[in-house]
Amino acid sequence: MPATPTGDIVIRAIPMPADTNANGDIFGGWLMSQMDLGGAVVARRAAGSRVVTVAVDAMNFVAPVNVGDMVTCYGRLLGVGRTSLRIAVEAWVERYADGEQLRVTHGTFVYVAIDDAGQKRLIGEASMV
Repeated sequence: MPATPTGDIVIRAIPMPADTNANGDIFGGWLMSQMDLGGAVVARRAAGSRVVTVAVDAMNFVAPVNVGDMVTCYGRLLGVGRTSLRIAVEAWVERYADGEQLRVTHGTFVYVAIDDAGQKRLIGEASMV
C-alpha cells in the first residue's frame, strides 16, 4: 500500500451517521460517489467542457471508512482519448479517533466530454455557446 497519496486533492468530506450501512460502516456507494465527483473535477479541467461518467474500470475497497473520518480524494489524469478521459482516484482517510492516515479505496473512472446539448465532443474542441 502506498505511503502517500498520488494526484491532486479534488474533494474532501466528512461522512455522517446517515451515510452508514447496517454494520455502522460508511456505504461503499457514498464513497464511490465522492470519488466520482472528485474524478469529474480532473476530467472537466482536462476536457475544458462538461463531462459525464461512463465507466468505472476498477474499484478496490481496502479498508472501511468510519463516521467522522475526514475523507480526501486525490485525482490524477491517466490518459486522454478522442472524447474520453481515464482518471485514477484514491480515497484516503484521516481517522477521527487517532489521526492515522491511510488509503481506503482506489479506482479508475472513465468520463466522456460532452457539449451543451449533451452530445459527445472531441476533446480540445471549443464548447458551443
